Amino acid sequence: MDKKTVGPDRSGSNSKEIEKSFAETALELGGKSADEARRTGAIDLADDQVEALFSPQYQTVNSPAHRAVWDHTFPSDLFSSKDTEAPLATKTVMDRSVEIVTSHKHANTLLDGNNKITDSVLRDLADVGYWGLLVDKQYGGSGDSFSNFASFLTRMAIHNPTVAGLASVHGCIGAVDPVRTFGTTEQKDRYLPDLASGNKLSAFALTEPWAGSDLTALRTRAELRGDEYIVNGEKLFITNVVPGRTIGLVCLIDDEPAVLIVDLPPEENDSFQLRKYGLYALKHTHNLGIIFRDFKVPARNLLQPPKGDGLTIAYHGLNLGRVALCATAAGSMRLMMASMIPWTQFRETYGQRICTRELVQRRLGRLAGMIVACDAMVTWCSGLIDQGYRGEMECIIAKILGSEMQKEAAIELLMKTHGGRSFLHGHLFGDNVHEFLAPCIYEGEGEMLGMAFFKSLVKQHGKQFFEPIGKALQAASIRKVNPLNPAHAWALRSALPPYLCWFTQQKLRFSKNSSFPEMPASLRQHAEFATSKLKTMPLTISKTMSKYQLALADRQCRMAALSANVQDLLTIVCTSLFAARKKDEVLQAAADVICTELTDRLSGKPPDDSYFRAVSKLGATVADGGFKSIAGVDAGEILMGYENENPSSKL
Repeated sequence: MDKKTVGPDRSGSNSKEIEKSFAETALELGGKSADEARRTGAIDLADDQVEALFSPQYQTVNSPAHRAVWDHTFPSDLFSSKDTEAPLATKTVMDRSVEIVTSHKHANTLLDGNNKITDSVLRDLADVGYWGLLVDKQYGGSGDSFSNFASFLTRMAIHNPTVAGLASVHGCIGAVDPVRTFGTTEQKDRYLPDLASGNKLSAFALTEPWAGSDLTALRTRAELRGDEYIVNGEKLFITNVVPGRTIGLVCLIDDEPAVLIVDLPPEENDSFQLRKYGLYALKHTHNLGIIFRDFKVPARNLLQPPKGDGLTIAYHGLNLGRVALCATAAGSMRLMMASMIPWTQFRETYGQRICTRELVQRRLGRLAGMIVACDAMVTWCSGLIDQGYRGEMECIIAKILGSEMQKEAAIELLMKTHGGRSFLHGHLFGDNVHEFLAPCIYEGEGEMLGMAFFKSLVKQHGKQFFEPIGKALQAASIRKVNPLNPAHAWALRSALPPYLCWFTQQKLRFSKNSSFPEMPASLRQHAEFATSKLKTMPLTISKTMSKYQLALADRQCRMAALSANVQDLLTIVCTSLFAARKKDEVLQAAADVICTELTDRLSGKPPDDSYFRAVSKLGATVADGGFKSIAGVDAGEILMGYENENPSSKL
């Protein structure tokens, strides 16, 4: 890779030499402006620096998602997720946390006059250890595995999605992960006990008015003066921030991204103010902007990762947050199902309950499939993280899957089944529609993340084969290859043969069936379909890169489409293996339904009668209470029942 020299670093030396990232090199070769190439390269370099924090066997090129596409043999063993059980002490924390939320709901004390989760709820949760689930035991936390934590978020979301989300904000993308992962011993001793006990609740301040997906546009700065940093700037859309909280603040120090752990004052003052605005989503928690004017932070609060900078720290926690989002979506969709079933049994059209209608049964069957797919993805991704994998690509799939399925479930299934009552005050949909849609944007907008997934997928292939070709073309001042031009062939005499060798090997690649454990025939068929399609992806992707060459960066729609196909294939494998292991016929039927949908979408095939029969049968089973994972979920009231009836039920 090329190298470049940049200005003074924080150690005081005059300059330092760093490698250009593959993305920066590719954009430069493609004729992009130096500024765009530099900005994109900074993001790509931060990604490289996060990679360097992990042992080689756990980096992206050795991850299950990457290997599933590029390896000659499908890594079946890396898709076989396992359920874990929390230790008794941790399980007690979880049980008591759920009891607190349910008791406050029943007492109508969950929300305050501003419609926010009350301080008393937050304190009660702190008293039982809710905020310390991911903090190591030596600092007063539970030291729980991420697998247990993620599955618990689904359970908590059934009772209250906001409380579940706050655990993710605090433990995954708040101050907990940055301090426990990148803090010094002194910083951990100083912060983690209070973060574990809930004495300090936390947030992460990254987004700015000018910086969303483009994190190179940060403008908040911190200047070292003596033993303090002086911070000036503005943050926006910061969840869980009020006076007195602790935040991880991403800012520029000497023109480089850095993270300071900041204790906010108990009240606003001249140097610290909150920007308030109307926000439809996240209505039960605080989401505010922060304005700093000559705000002082002790220099010892600077986090210094062994590799990289502040973006490295930010990216590390985002993966946990993405899985947590999918876990919370799985809980929210259970609430939707619990709301739909009694209504379908109550509502009649033309003398028949609508739960007997095929369209309604299809909705319930599809919703069961979506829930199982999200459960499968959460179990798989959290297990990989516990094993030590970075999980970048897998966590992106989880985030996109959870957010898109929750959106579709809310609009296409919940709203349409409840009809006009969906818009009544007090209805699950009407009161929470923005909560259901917001995850499509938070933790990274879905299609933007899909392109990031694609870039991670092709990065190694591009560096190995296409970067040398691009440099050879640049040296010969060739913009686009013409294979019939002798001058082009001569320019590529050294760079092209390795790629042609790889290409030939792929064309001659012997395809053999993947090795899967014993599983139902329908699920095995889905898994084998997905793995066979994944084996064709290297050539498909490489041909796309060859076709567009250095213009690929501008083909966002093509990248997003290819990325979505790979994500769907990996979801099919993950879901079918997850369901096969569960030995639950209804759950397996749900997995079959969602995998059939994804298969038909990938094949461009309309749904056939066998699919309609399967999804309708599943929906009827769900309506009769056959989907065990929503047993006991509060179905809520049926609004505006006939003849002044106002029934409520519990499943």
